[in-house]
Amino acid sequence: MAGWTPTLSPGDAPLYERLLDALRADIASGALHDGARLPPQRDLAHRLGLGLGTVTRAYVEAEKAGLVQAHVGRGSFVRGVSVPSGRPIPLMGPLNLAQNIAPQRAAADHLTEALAKLRRRPDLLDHLGYSPVAGSDVQRRAGAAWLARSGGLEGADWTRLVCCAGAQQGLALALGALVRPGDTVLCEASTYQGVKAIADHAGLRLRGVAMDADGVRPDALEAAARDGARVATLLPTLQNPTGRIMGLRRREEIVAVARKHDLWLVEDDIYAVYAGDHPPPLAVLAPERTFHVSGVSKSLAPGLRAGYLVTPPGDHFERVLRAVRALAYAPPAFGGLIATQWIEDGTADAIAAAGVAETTARLAMALDILGAAVEPPCSPAAPHLWLPMGELEAERVAGRALRGGVEVTPPSAPVVTPGLETGVRVCLGPVADRTDLERGLRVVAAALAGADERSQGVI
Repeated sequence: MAGWTPTLSPGDAPLYERLLDALRADIASGALHDGARLPPQRDLAHRLGLGLGTVTRAYVEAEKAGLVQAHVGRGSFVRGVSVPSGRPIPLMGPLNLAQNIAPQRAAADHLTEALAKLRRRPDLLDHLGYSPVAGSDVQRRAGAAWLARSGGLEGADWTRLVCCAGAQQGLALALGALVRPGDTVLCEASTYQGVKAIADHAGLRLRGVAMDADGVRPDALEAAARDGARVATLLPTLQNPTGRIMGLRRREEIVAVARKHDLWLVEDDIYAVYAGDHPPPLAVLAPERTFHVSGVSKSLAPGLRAGYLVTPPGDHFERVLRAVRALAYAPPAFGGLIATQWIEDGTADAIAAAGVAETTARLAMALDILGAAVEPPCSPAAPHLWLPMGELEAERVAGRALRGGVEVTPPSAPVVTPGLETGVRVCLGPVADRTDLERGLRVVAAALAGADERSQGVI
């Protein structure tokens, strides 16, 4: 199909995106079949009156998306396989609805500008050396400002903030300062699977605490604390995987239990930017006993690996720094510097706002397709959805979706204590565009329909 001449749709999107959309549409319609050879980039640029760089970027993005495969000296070829619907799917693995990644188009659009601004920073060369163990002051101040703006951590003390290689490292550092191998750590009955990975690596015992629609139940937390646990790691805002937001009264009840039983709290607040006007963080309600963890992976771009850990008063800050020295010597500098540049000049707010708007549109689409199977989200911009169901049924739904070419989060990933909180998580951000998301959601809907039919004895 060396004579392929696509029709670019009108609009304000960059030309390379419109060319990529035309390629995707022609593959979906069958106008470009599996194995079809695309025109050389220079020829297509001449034919369409576009710059060579525009066509080259579209081809590169198409290869990243699995739509084409490039062979040096031979050209680029459509890479797809037919499914019963007649529409192509990529051969590079299942469509990813299992990983919580923010839509990255806005960050990509601002990256070149950010790099240009970095060249003009008077402190640029300072970041070529080792950072101070807690991170440079400029990055720590920016991190505290971002936590206040994006998550409501008003009055965050930047002198107790540690820059981390992502929020995951922040969680590991906080838990490492509080517990030792063999200790029990409390968490939600189904929790962020990164917490499970930390516990497994560090030899900790996770104990899942029963939840309701408002998050962890205070009575269940108190019962667990009476058994000797001294640390709880919680995600009160857009909890992962359920997407629930803990109300103010419930947060105050959790804090009361923590104070009564001298329980340390490790608060993961990474999704706050998607929650709108939500209650204050636990670190505001109980600053004396809360380690607050957040970052920019879910709001700006995961590749920056810029996370922030704010420690409570006392010697915890120094204990965390000793761990940083032992494990990494110092936090990485340049991802955090890009985040700092964006926070300082307001670009971070624009990227986050664009991500929230895109996620809001994606959520509306998901609710329309998946309907009553979804637990009603607590925010119109929730980046992940919870489909509650029994563990066996959830595993079957996840398996059917995977056989249909779509990967969702099965219950085995987040479940800590079986039988308390199980279901399937669907993430809305990782796919490049809404066309692919719609296709993936319809596969999930078909997997759910298969579960319904099975339960009724139809299949």
